[in-house]
Amino acid sequence: MNVALTTSIADMPAAPGARTSSATSGPSTSGSLEACPALVLNADFRPLSYFPLSVWSWQDAVKAVCLDRVNILSEYERMVRSPSFEMRLPSVIALKDFVPMVQRPAFTRFNVFLRDRFSCQYCGTKPYLADLTFDHVVPRSRGGRTSWTNVVTACSPCNLKKGSKLLPEARMHLRSQPYAPTNWQLQDNGRAYPPNFLHESWRDYLYWDSELES
Repeated sequence: MNVALTTSIADMPAAPGARTSSATSGPSTSGSLEACPALVLNADFRPLSYFPLSVWSWQDAVKAVCLDRVNILSEYERMVRSPSFEMRLPSVIALKDFVPMVQRPAFTRFNVFLRDRFSCQYCGTKPYLADLTFDHVVPRSRGGRTSWTNVVTACSPCNLKKGSKLLPEARMHLRSQPYAPTNWQLQDNGRAYPPNFLHESWRDYLYWDSELES
């Protein structure tokens, strides 16, 4: 389907510690279609992912609508048109088929940072993302493994201080014990870091600002 463009990109999700501008409540005033991403929910009306937030470009959202793979829950005022077709751009869509979440996430550097809430597990500081490192609690030179339970987030000074020493030798201690998280735990941690772009129509489906019941 060819849809004529009637009309640059708004602020998109930013990693914790990134040097970004403050959050906005709607698309850029530039009028770009790229400023109209769609929030993607699972069939249970929960976001597929909180961090990074599950969003699709307007092109992918329109394609999914035309293929009858999603339901539209909210729309932008913006329109796309062709000679035989017109529609408002979707701002929130929900999959028609439920996508189960894998229980165990991939063991990656970023997921270690997310598990540890982007804070050094030795001193507790939260440096910029680019300044974070990971450290083997039991150094590999001492037989330590590269695993969820032996790798923690560390700032550069603490990583340098510890080096290849064991914790007692370095006179350091962990603020929390490393563990293998589930995807649900990582997603729950990710909710603490809302992206730089949050359209007002998304807020009913997100939980960053929700007041908890006592």
